[in-house]
Amino acid sequence: MRLFIDTANIDHIKEVYSLGIISGVTTNPSLYSKEGGDFKSSIAEIASIVDGPISAEAVSLTRDGIVQEGRELAAIAPNIVIKIPMMEEGLAATKILNSEGIKVNMTLIFSANQALLAAQVGAAYVSPFIGRLDDIGHDGVEILDSIVSIYDIYGINTEIISASIRHPLHVIQSALAGADIATVPYSILKAMVKHPLTDTGIKKFLEDWKTLQETASSMK
Repeated sequence: MRLFIDTANIDHIKEVYSLGIISGVTTNPSLYSKEGGDFKSSIAEIASIVDGPISAEAVSLTRDGIVQEGRELAAIAPNIVIKIPMMEEGLAATKILNSEGIKVNMTLIFSANQALLAAQVGAAYVSPFIGRLDDIGHDGVEILDSIVSIYDIYGINTEIISASIRHPLHVIQSALAGADIATVPYSILKAMVKHPLTDTGIKKFLEDWKTLQETASSMK
């Protein structure tokens, strides 16, 4: 399972990409509202930093509007993927953009039915929001697992991006369910690095190394 970062913060993207742990970026209007600045310029900068897929969301609600936005965003860089919400107009727009060779990430997926429809119109990616499902008392990972099973049965090539990750356990659950990708907030990526036993082990190694050096120095 590959990891993307779910953010529009340029500094955070640069930091985690330099570690070699992410291979793409997802964004949305809510994330951009936190950062400010010019949307298209930011997308262009992100695409210049990360050479993997960069999902940029269309905000129009009509087929023609989404298609126009999609074409404009795709022209920014070759690795731009158009993020389109699951709705009838979005399905129609996805079919058109797919026919033009423009990749689509169909977002706000909350059921296996929606994921199946997205695949029918040629979405390159679907993004089930497992955390938001958990928030309303549903089992987001169970729905993710259903999507993976259906895609596997029928050999569907649409890639599944586990989204709305709330905690590190969601990442493990997504991997076990068979998601192709998990798109993870910065804070959770940082938390995945940490473990108290790792910190304790590093401290012990350094203490033992210091003792060894002091012993060697006293023997001179």
